[in-house]
Amino acid sequence: MISAAVEEKTQAQPHSSPFYNNLVPAYQALWPAVAKKRIYAAIGSLGIPNGAKVLEVGVGTGLSLEGYPRAASVTGVDLSESMLAEAEQLITRRRWDHIDVMPMNAENLEFEDSSFDFVTSFHTISVVSEPQKMMSEIVRVCKPGGNILIVNHFRSDNPIIAKVVDSAGNITKRLGWRTDLELDEVLRELPLRLDHRYKPNPLSLFTVMKATCKPEQAALIPV
Repeated sequence: MISAAVEEKTQAQPHSSPFYNNLVPAYQALWPAVAKKRIYAAIGSLGIPNGAKVLEVGVGTGLSLEGYPRAASVTGVDLSESMLAEAEQLITRRRWDHIDVMPMNAENLEFEDSSFDFVTSFHTISVVSEPQKMMSEIVRVCKPGGNILIVNHFRSDNPIIAKVVDSAGNITKRLGWRTDLELDEVLRELPLRLDHRYKPNPLSLFTVMKATCKPEQAALIPV
């Protein structure tokens, strides 16, 4: 059983917790088979042009990095130092001079407003303590007219599926992630245009969300 102190720390900052860091070996062994194809396809659908500035929030061990075009400038951030160490080794091994990674809190991004043309995040927003704050930061650092791509599990609109998945919530929260996060809740009142929301296949537990940043003064479009 996880002690109350450890559980509180895991829920507050899962990326930086010892438990999360200890997942690196299992993450590298199992997660690529589950996620890589989906993530690469989502990145490819953005049509990232030469010279674009891209930020990935929650870059982890760098699973997604090969999916970005080499003519783009890519920055990846994550709180887990052990995962970032793996990403740095990958970058060095592949001689990717267009990619940098650095430690940073997804809920408090240390970039100026409107710094990036594209902001992406894969399977991260449900493991932070304040998903709405993370999404607000993503919007803040994205340029007006820039694109945001999120791939994550969100609570199903189907009440039967939602109930089944919610039943595992007590277990998954102890492991550091939520099953009850709703996409509409995360996007509410943000200056975004929701462009596309879909599942990679009908049986997938994951949702791909693509949106365009709008100027703060623009009228908000309900999500």
